[in-house]
Amino acid sequence: MKKQVLFIHSAGPQKGKRGSSHLIAYLQNSLSKDYHFSSPAMPNPENPSYAAWKAILKKKLSELKGNVVLIGHSLGGSVLLKYLSEEACDLSISGLFVMGSPYWGLDKEWLNQEFELSNDFALRVPQISQIYLYQSRNDEVVPFSHFEYYAYKLPHAKTRVFENYGHLFQDDLPELVHDIESTR
Repeated sequence: MKKQVLFIHSAGPQKGKRGSSHLIAYLQNSLSKDYHFSSPAMPNPENPSYAAWKAILKKKLSELKGNVVLIGHSLGGSVLLKYLSEEACDLSISGLFVMGSPYWGLDKEWLNQEFELSNDFALRVPQISQIYLYQSRNDEVVPFSHFEYYAYKLPHAKTRVFENYGHLFQDDLPELVHDIESTR
């Protein structure tokens, strides 16, 4: 059985080379044939609501079987962490990849209660053997301090810091493919 990969995209426009579209295309072309990759179009990405994204995420997670890898880019990573820390999830998740994600409520520019995590979210996330946090130092959207706070709250996570991938990780990202294919 192929390993399932579910990718939750960022907020904002997703067409062309905007949003997570380049990253999605790169992973679709780069992961080996041992993986089944899916990335649902999340509702109203230019004005997202947690309730709407949660409903789609719940449906997509219920369709997955076997060993699962979850990837969230920007808002997608925040939504995955919130969902996993608040909802029952019986999947066998071998890897969780959180890429350039805001930590809602960390500072005044990032206030949005519907996306905020509980203070003890890290204790409530199900057992996941490998959690990875990815961030580029030149991310022009999400401050590096958000990545540092995630790393503090999830001390067992493996961190990957890049210098020049920006927020959209537009260049090839062989480190991500390697990390995904290394999960068991």
